[in-house]
Amino acid sequence: MRFRTGTAARLLRGRRLDRNPLRRRSDRAETVVLGALLAVFLAAAPFAAHAAGSWGYASAARTAQAQRASLHQVTATLMRPKSVLSGYGSPSGFVVDARWRAPDGRVRAGELYVTADVAASHSTRIWVDRAGRLTGPPLTRDQLSGRAELAAGVAVGCLAAVLITAAWLARRSLDRRRLAAWDADWLANGPRWTRRR
Repeated sequence: MRFRTGTAARLLRGRRLDRNPLRRRSDRAETVVLGALLAVFLAAAPFAAHAAGSWGYASAARTAQAQRASLHQVTATLMRPKSVLSGYGSPSGFVVDARWRAPDGRVRAGELYVTADVAASHSTRIWVDRAGRLTGPPLTRDQLSGRAELAAGVAVGCLAAVLITAAWLARRSLDRRRLAAWDADWLANGPRWTRRR
């Protein structure tokens, strides 16, 4: 079975540090720079992911703690459905009028989006802030973990972007030197191959 040489194989073959006389010093320098940047990424990525994940989890935990201190769960009494929300041809929920007592004792009213089984029970638990306004629940442990994973992924992605930019700048600089060397070689050897007029 014969395997076709892919782009990655050709790229690796062109990056060898061997004694090929066609390889210039700039080619070898580029190989060393790319290898060093890859080594930096492989060494630094786990530390960046761990540090960013720890920071993301701690930040989200502080937010969740503040939410638990300021949010309250109360019982809302459901009045009557106003409209049916449907998805994919079947009813999936209702918009209902509801009333609840705020933490300060005042009675508040508003609209809730509930499923059919909740609408049939005539009451549900909701989260409100200190003034009695509807809000979402505090962050859960899964959400804390998700924010930590997101922070870790973003940190590794940013590290990769920085190193890719450094590799691109190094290659661009080396390409300029190669072009200057080719121009100098052409000026030195070109007149031997062409007729002077």
